[in-house]
This record gives sequence, C-alpha cells and structure tokens, in this order.
Amino acid sequence: MNKTTPAIPFAGSTLDQNRHVCAFFNNEDEEYRTLLPFMKDGFNCGHKAIHVVNPDRREDHLQRLAATGIDTTAAQQSGQLDVRINTEAYLRDGRFDQDRMLEAFEQLASGNAREGFPLSRIVCRMDWVVERGSHVDDVVEFEARVNAVWNRHEDAVICTYHLPKFGGEAVVDIMRTHPMVIIGGILQQNPFFVPPDEFLREVRQRRASRTS
Repeated sequence: MNKTTPAIPFAGSTLDQNRHVCAFFNNEDEEYRTLLPFMKDGFNCGHKAIHVVNPDRREDHLQRLAATGIDTTAAQQSGQLDVRINTEAYLRDGRFDQDRMLEAFEQLASGNAREGFPLSRIVCRMDWVVERGSHVDDVVEFEARVNAVWNRHEDAVICTYHLPKFGGEAVVDIMRTHPMVIIGGILQQNPFFVPPDEFLREVRQRRASRTS
C-alpha cells in the first residue's frame, strides 16, 4: 500500500514508503544517539512507541527516555509507551515461531489496533538472535516474510543489530531482507535489498543443500 501519513524524519533522512529498517551499531551509546531523537519525535507526534529491549536493559532504557524529557510513567499509563522484553516477545516457550510472530506483529500494527494512535514506531533490539542459541537462519527468513505485514501498514519498524555480536554472513543476509538500512548513524535506501520472494527461494534452497 502507499503510505498516506507524512514521511518521518530519521537519522539524517526520512522514512516514506519503505519503513522497515535494519540498523547496525557498534554499541549502545551509538544506538541511542541515533534512536532517541526519532523516539522523542514520535511522542511529540502522538505516535505509539513499542520498544522491545534486552532483558537486563529495561530500566536503563526508561532512564534514557526520561533524560530526553519523556514522562515515561505517564506514557506507559496512557498506553502510548509499551516496553517489552525481547526474549519474552520472540521466544515464547523458549522457541522462535515465525508464523506466531507474523500474527503477533499483524496484531500490533496500527491499522489493526484500537487505541487511537495514527501509527506506531516499533524498535526491536535483536541480540536474542545469537545469545540463546543461533536463530539466524529462521530470523532472516522471518525478516523477509514480515515485509508483507509492514507493507500493509503505516508503522515504522526499526530492527537494531549490534555488529560485534553477528558474523559477516548473518549481517549480509539481514541487510538483504530490509528495504532501508542505517550504517554509521545514517539512514539510506538499502542497495542490497532483495525482494522477499526471491530471497526466500534462495534461503530455502540453501537450507535444503545443507540438509542433503
């Protein structure tokens, strides 16, 4: 669908028609320098904020938001701010289920929500992919598939990956599943993006070759 809400300023550029982003950072300070202005702008615009963070970083995340002038208590009470733990969001019962997550994100999408927010800004920290057993193959397949969800909605979705935690092959596959990318703190159209159907054929052939 064509996005009808205004383009969103972010990381030296704008999110317009394509709003599914992979963002690569070296550390948390670099990540928050890039993300906090985007997050605060979302609160000012009346957008819903859904932040999915590492299990031990929830309080630190709230403190960083508060330091920018966001009243996190009021925002949580009003429903504008929803902070979740990534292992609980993605690894229910200790496993990653692509179909369950596609359904979960469809339900989270602002087009299906009934809270009155024009759109959501969803930021997901993806460390869990490598920290509790490697889910990389399943996750890159999921990241390709979930484009179909976000193409139907207005929401901005930022998947953040810390480069020291991921190998080069994984980083390449992650880049190939997102139409937008942040590298060096700058948002840009992703020249390595592969249409989902094409990428899914390739990754499934690769998986079959490994099995055989």
